[in-house]
Amino acid sequence: MAANEPRISRNKLLAIAGLGWMFDALDVGLLSFIIAALKHDWNLSATEMGWIGGINSIGMAFGALMFGMLADRIGRKKVFILTLLTFSIASGLSAASTTLMMLLVLRFFIGMGLGGELPVASTLVSESVQAHERGKMVVLLESFWALGWILAALIAYFIIPDYGWRIALLLSALPALYAVYLRRNLPDSPRFLSQAERQAALQKKPGFMKNLTQLFSRSYRRATIMLWVLWFCVVFSYYGMFLWLPSVVGLKGFGLIKSFEYVLIMTLAQLPGYFTAAWLIDRFGRKFVLVTYLLGTALSAYFFGNADTVAQLLISGMLLSFFNLGAWGALYVYTPEQYPDAIRATGAGAAASIGRVGGIFGPLTVGYLVAAHISIETIFLIFCTTIVVGVIAVVVLGKETQRTELIGTH
Repeated sequence: MAANEPRISRNKLLAIAGLGWMFDALDVGLLSFIIAALKHDWNLSATEMGWIGGINSIGMAFGALMFGMLADRIGRKKVFILTLLTFSIASGLSAASTTLMMLLVLRFFIGMGLGGELPVASTLVSESVQAHERGKMVVLLESFWALGWILAALIAYFIIPDYGWRIALLLSALPALYAVYLRRNLPDSPRFLSQAERQAALQKKPGFMKNLTQLFSRSYRRATIMLWVLWFCVVFSYYGMFLWLPSVVGLKGFGLIKSFEYVLIMTLAQLPGYFTAAWLIDRFGRKFVLVTYLLGTALSAYFFGNADTVAQLLISGMLLSFFNLGAWGALYVYTPEQYPDAIRATGAGAAASIGRVGGIFGPLTVGYLVAAHISIETIFLIFCTTIVVGVIAVVVLGKETQRTELIGTH
């Protein structure tokens, strides 16, 4: 580790990076509730509601690729802080939106920051812990996503009905202050620092395009194809289902306040989903957890789409949260393990970027299908099928990386 870098325990690193992850989830979670509130305030059509989620994912696609490549060049820490500032400042400004177009422009920049922060933070933690505990630590990092969603659901339930969605968006600007704190207290990845020292000794830095082309070299082509298919399927289904979750509950006949209450209950199931995945992933492997939890997600999505009573809605919704977010934890463990130090953040960012393309189409698909009077049952069957495609990609193309050391220079 470089002399001027602070030393930090693994638990403190997890807490620091996890809070950034939580703020990311807070913004995404709030967006799902704000879309439902804006439908009433601005009289939005289903298609316009879909575009709010879609433009967010367009920004995330750009941000994941751009900031992922930048993190391989200037460091994980600097880019992590930059992404926090990007999405928190833009989120605060979006509270002043007076038109749909103004909101869409700001949501693009919010998405850029969100999309960049996630793969960079997971790469930072993945490179900073030992192989035997890497899976558990990265899934625990992902578990902060559930905390962010729970916080978003609480804000939606207690703030939006009485004080409006603008106040909720102002609260999501708080990460800007946190980023200032991180500048002094967060060390960079020791693997990035050693890689940077080697490059300085050789007086060279890899170019952006060289890093991208390496993803499709003979050594990494199979992993790249697998990850791109997997990420597209997971993100398409997640953003299609979860950004529309409060609205779908409303479409099933429940009022705005009741839908917020039910989604809050469903969101609580995310935490045991993460914790069980964290326990299993270093014992039974990455592929086992991914396949099991994704299949659980597919079945839950089918039953949620067909739920017609409160009990069925809550049980299937809780199972959907449990399995889907546990699968996300495994995905963020598995992705950085496919690549060597020099292109790890680029590979993770590129996979996340392809995933965000799915995140563009997920919310838009729901919006257009709802506008065309396609049933919720059919819509969720589409998501169920998509997730199964991701499972097939892991089974056929994926390799097990349990307890393997991260790859050095290539």
